[in-house]
Amino acid sequence: MNTYLTIFCITAVTGAGGLSLGGVLAAAVHSPSDRTMSLLLRFTAGVMFSVVCFDLIADAREEASALPVLCWILIGYLCTYLLNCWIDKQAHHTHSHGGHSHTDAHGHSHSHSHNHSHETAHSGHDNGELCACGHHTLRTAGLVLAAAVALHNMPVGMAIGATFAGTAAPGHAGHAGILAALIIGLHNIPEGMSIAAPLLAGGSRPAGAVGVAALSGLPTIIGALLGYSAGTMNPLLLAVSLSFAAGAMLYVIFGELLPESESLWRGRLAGMSTMLGLLLGMALIFGHHG
Repeated sequence: MNTYLTIFCITAVTGAGGLSLGGVLAAAVHSPSDRTMSLLLRFTAGVMFSVVCFDLIADAREEASALPVLCWILIGYLCTYLLNCWIDKQAHHTHSHGGHSHTDAHGHSHSHSHNHSHETAHSGHDNGELCACGHHTLRTAGLVLAAAVALHNMPVGMAIGATFAGTAAPGHAGHAGILAALIIGLHNIPEGMSIAAPLLAGGSRPAGAVGVAALSGLPTIIGALLGYSAGTMNPLLLAVSLSFAAGAMLYVIFGELLPESESLWRGRLAGMSTMLGLLLGMALIFGHHG
C-alpha cells in the first residue's frame, strides 16, 4: 500500500477515531473516575516518553550531530508551548467542563457535574447554561475547545509523520510510526471526552457532539502527511523533523498529560502507572528493532 495512504488511514483511525471514541464515552457514561483518568494519562505519558527518548531522538542523532538535534527539540517544545499558551488564552474557561475537578492558579478547586449535563443533553436545544467564565454557553465552550484541540493536533500529527519518515530510512524498523499513532490515539480519548461533555451539557445531540470531536482530529492527518513529506526529502530535514516532533511530544507529556493527571488524582499507583507505560514502550520499540 502507498505510504501516504497508509499514514492517512492510520492517523484517521487514531486521530479522528480516538477523539470520536472519547465523545462516545462521554455520551454513554456520566464520567470515568478521576483515578482511572489519571492513571490512563500517566500510562500514556510513559509510553510516549519512551518513543521520544528511544525512537525519535535516537533516529535524529543518526542523521545529525547533537547540537542541532538539541536545538530543534527546544524549538519544537517552545513552538508547541506558545501555541498552547495562545489556545489557553482563547479557551481557558473550557478546562472545567471535562467532568473532573481542577485547581486554578489561585489554588481554588473547580468541578462540573455531569448529572445535569446528561439530563440536558437529551433536550435537543441549547439550555443557555453558562460555562465557568460566565460569558459563554456550554455549547459555545465546547466548540471553542474543539477548535483549540484541532490547532493543537497539527504539530502532533507532524510528529507522527516524522516518525514514519524515520522508519522509512534504511536500517530502521517500520513499526515506530504505527506505535506513535496508537499512543496519540490513547491521548485523544480524554480530549474527545472534554470536547463532547460541554456540548452535551449545552443541549447538543450525542451524534453531533461526537461529530465535532471527530472533526477536531482532521488536522492530525494533514500534519502527519506534511511531517512525512518533510522528513523524506533529505537526511537533514529528517533530523529536523524528528527533533521538532520530539520537542512537541515532550510538551504534550510534561505540559499536558502529567499536570492534568496530577490535578485529577494523587496516589502511590501514579508513578507505577507511568513506569509501566515507559517499560511497555521500551519493550515494543526494542522488540521491533531487535
